[in-house]
Amino acid sequence: MTTIATLKADMRQTLDHHILDYWLRRMTDHEHSGFYGRADGHDHIHPEADKGAILNARILWAFSAAYRVTRNPDYLSAATRARDYLIDFFVDREFGGVYWSLNYLGQPVDTKKQTYAIGFAIYGLSEYARATGDALSLQTAIALYHDIEAHAFDRANNGYTEALTREWQPIEDMRLSDKDENGAKTMNTHLHVLEPYTNLYRVWPDEGLRGQLRNLIDLFLDKIWNPDTHHLDLFFDNQWNGKRNVQSYGHDIEAVWLLHEAALVLNEAEVIERVERVIPLIAEAADEGLQSDGSLIYEHWTDSGDTDRQRQWWVMCECIIGHIDLYQHFGDRRALDITLRCWDYTRHQLIDYEQGEWFWGRHDDGSVNRDDDKAGFWKCPYHNSRMCLELMERNLPEPAS
Repeated sequence: MTTIATLKADMRQTLDHHILDYWLRRMTDHEHSGFYGRADGHDHIHPEADKGAILNARILWAFSAAYRVTRNPDYLSAATRARDYLIDFFVDREFGGVYWSLNYLGQPVDTKKQTYAIGFAIYGLSEYARATGDALSLQTAIALYHDIEAHAFDRANNGYTEALTREWQPIEDMRLSDKDENGAKTMNTHLHVLEPYTNLYRVWPDEGLRGQLRNLIDLFLDKIWNPDTHHLDLFFDNQWNGKRNVQSYGHDIEAVWLLHEAALVLNEAEVIERVERVIPLIAEAADEGLQSDGSLIYEHWTDSGDTDRQRQWWVMCECIIGHIDLYQHFGDRRALDITLRCWDYTRHQLIDYEQGEWFWGRHDDGSVNRDDDKAGFWKCPYHNSRMCLELMERNLPEPAS
């Protein structure tokens, strides 16, 4: 029987030997600094691949958080490498914000200002400051926060614009990826502004930031959460009109614990009470994607009836954290059972014990998805490292027998 103690031990073993070791051993770019931009699904490193802002910011967050929790000096060295590369190459010193991508030499390739990417830069830098007390990282994170607020915050309609040009002008194609709709505002970007603002507030309890963090929680509960389906809706125009046609189980369960975390960090009784009324409903909607093997599938489109049944690595990680949060704070034993079953699926089906790190996912027939990257723009040591660290840090009681 898996106990909380053995689960925590599994998390430390996984973090050290099946996630971060891969990035130290395989992905460090010793020639051009920073980290390589891509390892494909067959584990071939592409040294001349472009380097994405999201990848590098998430590397910074993962190693900073891992150092903060474990005090492993190798993790501090990797975090410092990531911090230096982000500040030296990704930060736009002329217009502010961060570039979307660089070539392998560190030269800008795509200079657009994607709010999502700037949010992750804040997340990584604030975590490095949290772990080390580094003043430059904190100052840079604060400057990027002011960039978002000055240029991406919609004062007329509320919320955050998806993307702008390098000079902060309107841009026609605002999509985060080619899989997304071209919405002016999205759930995903707001979730990943909420997340770094929460972390930044931990190390910089500014009153303006506090107000914007509270406002983000209100946006989720008033605009993004669908009270009819209890799912989060994904794509909106400037006035918050949306098609409301996609149900993303992974994002639903990720939002459960990130909203709760933000409310707890704010520590306002009224906000906590409001969030805690809603998040069990979001979790119940996310659980529509649970499968008999313990996994959580990806997405469902209500207009076409199509369902993406792939078991993606990040969805499993968020399923585990979201449900452990319900167990910890609500005493939900069923949520603990979901966590344990999802972890059992993950450790047997998604971790690559031969080459290191995790596969992108498995298809519904059980075959490994090798078409998508082992490491790259979107495959980073973030969701899985965070899963390990969240479970390692939390005060989790053993369930009553």
